Amino acid sequence: MKQHLIFDLDGTLIDSAPSILHCFDLAFTSTNTPLIVPLTHDVIGPPLMETLKRLSGSEDVTLLNSLAAAFKQHYDTTGYQQSVVFEGIATMLQQLQEQGYKLYIATNKRFYPTEKIMAHLGWDRFFRGVYALDYFQPALKSKAEMIGQVVAEHGLSVADCLYIGDRLEDGQSADANRMDFVLVSWGYAGDVAQCKSQWHRCAQVAVLPGLVATL
Repeated sequence: MKQHLIFDLDGTLIDSAPSILHCFDLAFTSTNTPLIVPLTHDVIGPPLMETLKRLSGSEDVTLLNSLAAAFKQHYDTTGYQQSVVFEGIATMLQQLQEQGYKLYIATNKRFYPTEKIMAHLGWDRFFRGVYALDYFQPALKSKAEMIGQVVAEHGLSVADCLYIGDRLEDGQSADANRMDFVLVSWGYAGDVAQCKSQWHRCAQVAVLPGLVATL
């Protein structure tokens, strides 16, 4: 039986796509930078600087820093408050906690807005730890590293852990740590077709606790 459940955030627990895409649009507009990639849901997920490179088609550090500053200004003040919790998530988290599972967050989102979102939603009570790449100093380079750090920081056994996310990267990061993985498809679900044979799939929030109990 798994005891420790590590969750991705965007596309798994919350739908922050509309607010993130709006803030990207404001950042590019305010800096007069042309977008070379459409602002669609598939740009949500990777770290901020990686996404800005993709959207701008540029490696220019000055430009990317300018875009990042503009994005942060919008998202960190009001944008994060527009995040929408997927239906049934709060009830599901409460149920898992009451059943004795220990819950954690491991997200590519920056730590500062992640912390603000947790407080805004009143979710601090659910999670024993909330982690982002830039939570660590120096910042980690991948979600796989982050999951490994969560395991190490809490002295966990990988066999007792489960990672839950909605992206191909999430599953690959779990695999890199030899950790079981559940791919959920109620969020952005862009990578469901690429689900690996060893991964578990879950299409409904209410079904997740029952699935976890079988693993």
